[in-house]
Parts: sequence; structure tokens; C-alpha cells
Amino acid sequence: MKKILLALDGAHFSKGAFDFACQLNDMQPLLLTGTFLPKMDFSPSWNSALVTGSVFEPTLEEYSDELVNENIKTFEEACIRHHIEYRVHKAPYDFTLADLKKETRFTDLLILGNEKFYENLGTDIPNDYLKMALHNAECPVLLIPENCHFPETIVMAYDGSRDATFAIKSFCYLLPELSAKKAILVYATDKEKAIPEMQLMEELVARHFTDLTIQKLEGDPGKYFDTWLADVDHPMLVCGSFARSDLSELFRKSFATEVMGEHRMPVFIAHS
Repeated sequence: MKKILLALDGAHFSKGAFDFACQLNDMQPLLLTGTFLPKMDFSPSWNSALVTGSVFEPTLEEYSDELVNENIKTFEEACIRHHIEYRVHKAPYDFTLADLKKETRFTDLLILGNEKFYENLGTDIPNDYLKMALHNAECPVLLIPENCHFPETIVMAYDGSRDATFAIKSFCYLLPELSAKKAILVYATDKEKAIPEMQLMEELVARHFTDLTIQKLEGDPGKYFDTWLADVDHPMLVCGSFARSDLSELFRKSFATEVMGEHRMPVFIAHS
């Protein structure tokens, strides 16, 4: 049994993220911990690496006890209805990013609704709060948009880096119930070069997926990968680092950001 943390800002309940957790529970029972976050205190020491300028801070009125308690009740009733073992963590008003980071240290997987997480910050996906939560999580993160399909195809983005390999291994270990899905290991490059450590990677991934295809995309990765991904049947994307300086040149820093903003698909992110 896995422990999954579903982090919800108190004002916005992500039905998409909860429904995805339900489908995972149907495949393999889990413990679902709902953490309900108020307006968080992001001190400069936490946001300086990711955000230039000040972070928009919603008012406390937007996170009233009444609204948070309503969402907690919705969560509890839904868990009971779907026969999910659950816990509720209601964060205090002085909750900080450090507190969320500590919660992720003691969980297997963090699920976030990437369209609902502090959605009052604006229409950008991901917004600043989501970027910081992703950057500092101490466990893999699964980003779920609203109204997305449960994955039929697992797309593993491989660029030869340690973080890409770590993300793929993390996915295999955490979600073996998805191993029967169609899987594609895709390597994108704008150069004529062999896929790095292909034999070793194939030996690893083929042990976990029964229907595996390995594909090399040539040309501009930012352009052709996006077009190629649009034709994949109900994909889930597995990728490495988010907004970190050591990303491989083959996948640009904005790679995960672009996928989140332009495609309605689950995205699994892990960094070593």
C-alpha cells in the first residue's frame, strides 16, 4: 500500500486530482492524505530561486475556515463513498513551503491539481506557487489537470540525464499497476547522435513494461516533440527535473512547463 499526499489549497478543490487518486485506489488500495493549505507564507529564502519579484498573495478572506471545512467535508465524504482509507491534515494559517516540503518527505507520491492549485493567482500554468511546490518536493509529483483522461499510454521522456533516468525508475517502482499500459521511451535530439546508454536503459525499462516501444525523434525537440505528443492516445508524460539548472540541453528548461500549459494530460515529475 502506498501513501499518497493530495495537496489542495483550501479555496479550490481539484476534482480531477481526486478522481485520479480514486482510479489508482481501484487498481491498488492506498492511503490518501488530504492536506488543505491556507494562504502560504513564502519567504524570500524559498522563492528567490524561482520567482523574480514578489509573489502574489491571496487574502486570508479567500481561505476562510468555512470554505476550507466545506472542502474537507467534500473530501471525507468522497473517500468514504469510494472506499478509500484516508487522513486529513488541515494546515494552520502560518503554513509555509517548508512545512509542505516536510510533508512530502514522509509520503510516496504527491498529487497536485495543476489547474486548481491556487488558481486565483491567474491563468498561467504552472503558477508561482505550483512551481515552488514542484521544485522543493522531496518525493515524486503527479500533476493532474481537470477533465483529463486516465492514461492509456505512458510516455517516458529520456534525454540521457541522471534525472530523466531517476524519474523513469521512480515511476516504475511507484506505479507498477500501470505497467500493462502501452509505453513509449522517447529520445529527442537536434543532432545526429546515438541514444545515450540505450542498451542499459532498454534492459531496465523492458523489465517493467510488457508493451514497450523506443522512439528517437530528430529535429527541433521543442517543435517536433510537441507535435508528436499531440498524436499519442491519452498519454501520461514521465520526465525529470523541473526548473533546475542541470537539465540536459536536449530538453529545455521550459519543457515541462510547455506540456502543462498546452496539453491536458497527467505529468509525472521526479528529480534525484
